[in-house]
Amino acid sequence: MVRPILPPLTATRVFEEAARCKNFTAAASNLGMTQAAVSYQIKILEERIGAPLFVRKARGVDLTKTGQQFAKRTSEALDILGDAFSDAKTHSQETLSISVIPTFGTNFLAQRLGAFQMENPRIAVRVEISEALVDLQAGSFDIAIRGGKGTWEGLISYLLMPTYFTPMMSPKLAQSIGGVDSPTDLLNLPFISGGDPWWKLWLEAAGITDVDILERRSQQFGPQILEANAAIAGQGVAMLSPAFFQNELANGQLIQPFELICDDGSGFWLVLPTSHRNSTKIRKFRKWLEQQSESFRG
Repeated sequence: MVRPILPPLTATRVFEEAARCKNFTAAASNLGMTQAAVSYQIKILEERIGAPLFVRKARGVDLTKTGQQFAKRTSEALDILGDAFSDAKTHSQETLSISVIPTFGTNFLAQRLGAFQMENPRIAVRVEISEALVDLQAGSFDIAIRGGKGTWEGLISYLLMPTYFTPMMSPKLAQSIGGVDSPTDLLNLPFISGGDPWWKLWLEAAGITDVDILERRSQQFGPQILEANAAIAGQGVAMLSPAFFQNELANGQLIQPFELICDDGSGFWLVLPTSHRNSTKIRKFRKWLEQQSESFRG
């Protein structure tokens, strides 16, 4: 079905206000426009329709017969459009859909999200954990939390926390070689995800530059949470962000043998499409998440 030709929405909105006020000056004031701009928009409609909509008088205007008919239908149409917009906006604020990378999701967000729900009971949060870079423009998710340098085309990025890393392992694995007292002792242990560039950066910072990490035999796990679980099980030494594993360090499942902590300039970011920047639910979540991240770093 071919849709009938529609009038310009701006001109229609101006006409509806002028018809209600019966005065171009009052309509201009209500719309934040000049009287000349109101007259111009009315002229556009009259030219499109091919008939006058108002009869100009000394102290205002009256609707012509055509104007009266058009005004009634226009008001009804704008009311329907306004209701539809309001319903859509209300629905969009009810659920906040988040795509989040695994370790941040399990070892940070999941442990704190209940507090946000308590503060914002009208916003239902849906979280999906994935390493995939979901298309936020497609509309399946409102926002995402990603790791990287903060540059994703078409998206706004807000830094939550920088990424720091250092070797961590199970106490039993360290004891298997009589303890880990020097960075060179690590070379006697299996690495978890030894191909990760973090390993090379940390070892070089520790003064070890003659070891090609990429050639060392190691298991590959991917997300930090999996690497941490492998390290807890004694499978090897993992390069982890200690802030995410404070509980495991506190209860002795993991140890951090060295104070040396490095970073590669990356971080964890809250990202969203430009079109979502004015969303109330996103503004509330972003403010809460930034507060939580600041406290977490502290």
